[in-house]
Amino acid sequence: MRTKNKTLGYLLPVFVLSVFMLIIYGAYVPHKPAETQRVVCIKFKPGTTSEEIEKHMRDFATLKNNVNDVVAYSAGRVQKSEGTQSDYDVIHYLTFRTNDAAKQYASNADRKKFVKSNEGHWDKVLEMNSSIER
Repeated sequence: MRTKNKTLGYLLPVFVLSVFMLIIYGAYVPHKPAETQRVVCIKFKPGTTSEEIEKHMRDFATLKNNVNDVVAYSAGRVQKSEGTQSDYDVIHYLTFRTNDAAKQYASNADRKKFVKSNEGHWDKVLEMNSSIER
């Protein structure tokens, strides 16, 4: 009986240390970097209410959950500078892990559904992909 307790006494710290090392390893192993960023700029039609714009922002934010390999998403309203006029009202930034994922975004069924339900409020849209340089 004493040998069994002694063995468990040695194995428990080794096990705990191994789990700790795996957690640290997972936190610091470099992951594949993102390759492509997509910028979506939207100008709303005159008369579009702030509630409709907020709905658009919420719907686009949930859209990112249905698209594969989205590494990051952010969005915001265009800030008006004194003496300048902005061509767009909101900007969405999508960062993709691979170039193929960015290409598949355009044909995503959820994206098409989002566009169909919101395009009635849009005056113009600009969408561009760019490579991410390191």
